Amino acid sequence: MDDARRSYGYIGPVELVEQVSPDATGQPMADSNDFSAWITAQSAVDLAEPFTFVVDVSGFLRLAPRRSEHVVCAGGEPVLGAGEIAFAREGDRWVVSQVSNQSTGYCPDLASWDALAAALDGIGLARPAAFTHEVEFRRCPECDELNVVKESHLVCVFCESDLPAGWNLDRGFSNR
Repeated sequence: MDDARRSYGYIGPVELVEQVSPDATGQPMADSNDFSAWITAQSAVDLAEPFTFVVDVSGFLRLAPRRSEHVVCAGGEPVLGAGEIAFAREGDRWVVSQVSNQSTGYCPDLASWDALAAALDGIGLARPAAFTHEVEFRRCPECDELNVVKESHLVCVFCESDLPAGWNLDRGFSNR
């Protein structure tokens, strides 16, 4: 599968999957009307911090409060992207002001930007050219632990083994 359409299965803590219910999924944004209705219903307190997002396998952006788990937002399903997103008013329109792929439940690769960009374009939201905060995830081939790569330092923080240069979370963890 090409990276732009790669889906990411949930690999986070099993106990969070128990929170998934049909009534608790993120709000899907099929068009600008959906987004306008949703954003208007958000409080000033909610708008002051980023929201949880996923891009479902149909390509729709789903939004939920920040403290929501990505797996709950996605209804327990695989996603094309996941992270955190913030919005700001620019004149008479809403724009994406910050966005990251920070989701330790799905650990999406930076290539997931393409799916998010398409979803945002589909609802007519102005956006940056890429993630404003990029998170690189790697699974250690030696100890099987999830690592967040910082400053391109490809060494496992748990066992000090070398981490692969490319994203490698396309298979589950053996210790979960």
